[in-house]
Amino acid sequence: MPVDLGSVLEGVVSGITNFGAFIELPGGETGLVHISEVAEVYVKDIRDFLKVNDRVLVKVISVDPKGKVGLSIKQAASNVNPQRKRIQTTFEEKLSKFLKESEERQQYLKKSTEAKRGGRGSGRRLE
Repeated sequence: MPVDLGSVLEGVVSGITNFGAFIELPGGETGLVHISEVAEVYVKDIRDFLKVNDRVLVKVISVDPKGKVGLSIKQAASNVNPQRKRIQTTFEEKLSKFLKESEERQQYLKKSTEAKRGGRGSGRRLE
């Protein structure tokens, strides 16, 4: 089934890379959602937004002569009603994100506190 430029389709995430996600479309074709086309916000790690086997709504934004299909999740979301625009996240995803951010904050605080106290390589010696 050929994909038409500008059409909005539902697909399944079949693979994730650092630069984007591969989406299997109806009819067996595969397209790529570049990391810049995943969300309206800056995406540092695509795995914070998508995982393999997720069902996503995508818009076909390019089809080159060799058959490569370019897709966009954020453009598909702008074509759908505003209630569906929100990204649904599970409790586990929210918890994972919280723990990751919390660990980063703890490391930052630990480093800044050690520097003020003269810990770890401060050059200060007690005699």
